[in-house]
Amino acid sequence: MTQPPSQQPPQGGHGGAPQDAPNGVPQQPAQPPQMPPAPQGPPQMPPTPPAGAPAPAAGYGYPQTPPGQPGYGYPQQAPGQPGPYSQPSSPYSQPSGPYNQQPGPYSGYPTQPQYPGAPVPPGGGGGGNFFTSKPGIIIAAAVAGLLVIGGGTWFALSGDDDKTDDKNVSKSDDPKPSGSESIDQGDGSGDGREANDDLNAGRKPGEAKVMFLTKNDVDLPRNGAEVFGPWVVGDTVVKGMYKEVVGYSATDGKKKWTLPLGTEICSAPSRTTADGKIVVGVKDGLTEKSKCLDLQMIDLNTGKAGWKKPIPKATGAFSSLSDFTLSISGNTLAAGGTGNSYGFSIADGRQLFKGPTEGCKPFAFAGGAKLLAAASCPTSDYNKPKHQLSEIDPTTGKAKWTYNAPAGWEIDKVYSASPLVVSLTQREPKKWSIVALKDNGTMRSQIDGGKDKFQPRCGGAFVIFGQNLEGCTGVAADATNFYMATEAAYGTANEVVAFNLNTGKAAWRSPAGGKHQMTPLRTEGGNVLVYLNASYDAGGAVAAIAQTGGAPKVLLQHPASTAEIENSFYSPKLVYADGRFFLASGRVSASNDTEEKETKTMMAFGK
Repeated sequence: MTQPPSQQPPQGGHGGAPQDAPNGVPQQPAQPPQMPPAPQGPPQMPPTPPAGAPAPAAGYGYPQTPPGQPGYGYPQQAPGQPGPYSQPSSPYSQPSGPYNQQPGPYSGYPTQPQYPGAPVPPGGGGGGNFFTSKPGIIIAAAVAGLLVIGGGTWFALSGDDDKTDDKNVSKSDDPKPSGSESIDQGDGSGDGREANDDLNAGRKPGEAKVMFLTKNDVDLPRNGAEVFGPWVVGDTVVKGMYKEVVGYSATDGKKKWTLPLGTEICSAPSRTTADGKIVVGVKDGLTEKSKCLDLQMIDLNTGKAGWKKPIPKATGAFSSLSDFTLSISGNTLAAGGTGNSYGFSIADGRQLFKGPTEGCKPFAFAGGAKLLAAASCPTSDYNKPKHQLSEIDPTTGKAKWTYNAPAGWEIDKVYSASPLVVSLTQREPKKWSIVALKDNGTMRSQIDGGKDKFQPRCGGAFVIFGQNLEGCTGVAADATNFYMATEAAYGTANEVVAFNLNTGKAAWRSPAGGKHQMTPLRTEGGNVLVYLNASYDAGGAVAAIAQTGGAPKVLLQHPASTAEIENSFYSPKLVYADGRFFLASGRVSASNDTEEKETKTMMAFGK
């Protein structure tokens, strides 16, 4: 399989062409150990501007927002709107068929409509005017105090008109947890089991219990707040929002503890340590100029705050605009930002390593079984970025191996750290590819998506100048297969496709059946666990698909009587742990205080 020189990845890390593997996929040569490269504003899924450019949150819509109007402050998203790179392309070759096509009728990037009153961004395109070019827009936005959210939508930073006590404060007081506190359960009207029993009144034999339903009890700023988590630690389910982290009983939803943080949570890892500890990013003050530069360790078992320290002051171009994203691997917290990266001990907060500040510089990390660093290298052509991915030692930051992405392709997401499955994107023309790598970073296969369209959900907290490399749902992997769900119109069934990691070819397909759509959650015990979404008249479910394929086998069927509530969560976050399923709103917002307090925030099902 031949390819034009412009598409050939570098050999040995610096030039040369790859050798074709027996299965037709070029074999990436092993790389000498080196610390990975540095970012030039890598994309979330849409293409990004040059160094320091914002990475908009991806606008993937699965599970789809049900019909109905979300509250004030939500990005409005039409059901069934597919994401940009619907058909994976090949960075290694230019075959005919869907790999060489622009995505279908939805080829434009998804635009998350604006918050009410938000200014409309300038149109895209080239031209010689600096303030209409990508770099100019970014800098102008930063100077004007604007935030960029999915697909290029802008909204102005504004103080909370009647809810904040913003002052010229640079540091918050040390957080202290409060005692146990009960919250609304069931329909949100009381503290005891009676409200829960109301929700279970229509439950049919074989259906799961509604364990609890919570409503918002936090006075939020005008534009609402992003939700971080939920994380399940034993019998506690924890989520963070605005200026606090809260632990709830996983069985009845009562508050076990509340930890006020003083300033806003602005970044958090997608996972905790094995013993239930986490480090979140909080703003370094209460003014609009405050930045996401403070780290706060929290023991989620007890709700007690541990060490707190600032991330070292960044250096280099655009460093003052950089947003750090956080990842955990073992006992290491890795913080990645534009041109600056660090590793810290979660036990005591001491700095373990600092990434290079010249040459190839890490911009984001992915954690879990391995600590992976995505980096961007200097390049003379903005339209042909050079990216690398390295596995690094969590205690020293030194690279064990380095994979060089083909010229012009960017490391976009890590779908799985072990086995290694990585998403790559190309800016112009817009293309998307998924590759599986061996444990030493060499090529294993390229996923052949055929003519299907897929929609991993890779949204997250608003990241202005930075990138989240992990935290995607709708994808899963085990030692044999990579699993991804097809896109389907709202109200119609989709399929989960298993791709053999050695060949990249589809091994089998499992249809959801009925009107359900499935979202892969993770793999467990030789099965891939999926969530079948609820509709207005059918409850959702957690199901398992065997590694060899077949129909999904339902493990937890949610009641049809509460389907409308289950279907109403905005951009839901999904967690299945210890036989319980938790559904949390991805963002909480409303048009006024009364509606804000009526906003449903989390729902749990169990046996």
